[in-house]
Parts: sequence; C-alpha cells; structure tokens
Amino acid sequence: MDFIISRRQMLKLGAGATVLGLAGCGSNSGASDDGAAEASGDVKDLTFEPGKLTVATGNPAWEPWVMNDDPESGEGFEAAVIYALAEKMGFAKEEVVWTRTEFDEACAPGDHEWDLNIQQVSINEDRKKAVDFSPAYFRPTQSIIVKKDSKFASATTCADLKDAVFAVMMGTTAIDYVKDIIKGGSEEGIDIFNNNSDAVAAVDNGQADALVTDTPQCVYMVESEQLANGVVVGQIPGTEDPDGLGITLVKDSPLTPFVTDAMNAILDDGTVDGLIDTWLKAYTTDIPTLAE
Repeated sequence: MDFIISRRQMLKLGAGATVLGLAGCGSNSGASDDGAAEASGDVKDLTFEPGKLTVATGNPAWEPWVMNDDPESGEGFEAAVIYALAEKMGFAKEEVVWTRTEFDEACAPGDHEWDLNIQQVSINEDRKKAVDFSPAYFRPTQSIIVKKDSKFASATTCADLKDAVFAVMMGTTAIDYVKDIIKGGSEEGIDIFNNNSDAVAAVDNGQADALVTDTPQCVYMVESEQLANGVVVGQIPGTEDPDGLGITLVKDSPLTPFVTDAMNAILDDGTVDGLIDTWLKAYTTDIPTLAE
C-alpha cells in the first residue's frame, strides 16, 4: 500500500514536494517487505514540526518506563529507547521534543500533534486498523497488586481472586485479561479508570481490591509506595504479550518506514536488550506466576 502524507505534512513540505517509494506492509506496521525505507528528501521534513521529532508519552509517565516523570532525561526504558531510535533516524537528542497524552490518544485514528507515541501500547489487529506500529520493543506480562492487609494478599491461583474488584486503565489489554482469565468471561467486578494513577487511588481508598497492569509497573508501584502497603500477588498466567509493545504513529504515516528500519536496527544490534537489562531486569525477575 502507498503511504499517504496528510494535508498538514504536505503543507509543511511545501508545494512541489514529493515522497517516493514509501510502500509495502510489514507484520507490525507499514514497512516494506525488505525493511528498506526509501524516500526522497530528509526524514526531518516529514515530521509534525520540521527538524524536530515530537514524541508523546503518558501523563504521568510511570517508572521504570520513564524515571521521575521526566522523559527529557533519557532515563527509564521507554525514554532511553526513544533516544536510541531517534539517533538511528538521524535526530540529535536536542531535536527530540516531548509532549503528553492520555493512553487512548495513542491508539486513536486521525492526525495528532505528535510523530510518535510511546506508553506501553500492545500491538493488536484492531489497533493496527487505526494507527501504525513500530516493531515490538518489549513483551511484558501482566501482574496483580493488592494491599498487604487485603483478604486477597495470600492468593496463589486465579480462582482465589475471582471475587475481587479490579481497577484497570481504560483501553488496555488488562481489561480482557481480567475478564477472560480471572473472571471467567464476566465483566462484573471490573472498574475502569482513565489512568493508572486513578486506579491506584481506587485500591488505596478501598474502592477496588486489586490493580492489574504490566509487571514492571506493578513492581515499581509497590517498591516506590505509589500504592502504600502494597504487594505484587503474582503474574497472570498466559499474559506474555505475543505481539509486544509498539510505538504508535498516525495511520500510513510517511515516517513509519524510517521508524521500522531504525527499530529493527537497534533490536538487531543489541541496543534494546541492553536497555532491558539496565531498566527492566530488576522489575521482571523473581515474580511468582499464579496458578490457573
């Protein structure tokens, strides 16, 4: 398929600007089969703000994905991935501009005031109808946290948690995992919140019994006392993300082939594995998995 330059991008390119050879569909995005990104001109002419790479993340952005809610520092796994990706695409660190969105905007169709959005978005077929994705940069599991004094704190199986009230963030795969694996297909006892900060507050004030999100974030929430007196009960079995987390772009973005090539390069050369070891290893090991 041909990549379509939006009216906004065409105006920025100027009259007579053309983009050639941005074709093909890959498994995770609109990259060509051989992964080559061919375009006339400079990738920096194709961005929302020419010469800058505008990247959206969560509001707030949680550790260990972004440390201290400060993506500009480059500290935290996703912040570090973005700077490695940007460098491979030809952007200097000072040419990366950060902005904030809610999670649902990362998967929403239409034009946006950013080039890339990174906030632990799971790649799936429905979302690929609305946005483009980079190749996957991580495959997390989902875990459950509760208060230490909760009657569910000693749970060792999914069945032990079937009567718990769960707080989950809107638009996330956690909703389906709780419904299908914990609740046996029922939506009863699942409360949906705009963001994980609100979900944490619900557990903290007793409105909900448990929270489900990706394992690294669960561990951080407990260790940092974002959830006071919290404990990670365990990982939900069968929740390792088969398609992984991807950076989102506007559907059929002319940047997609460049992002695809750059991400494949930092995956292949071990850069991403090194960042996983640096930022996520402490949050993903020695976490028990619940029995079904």
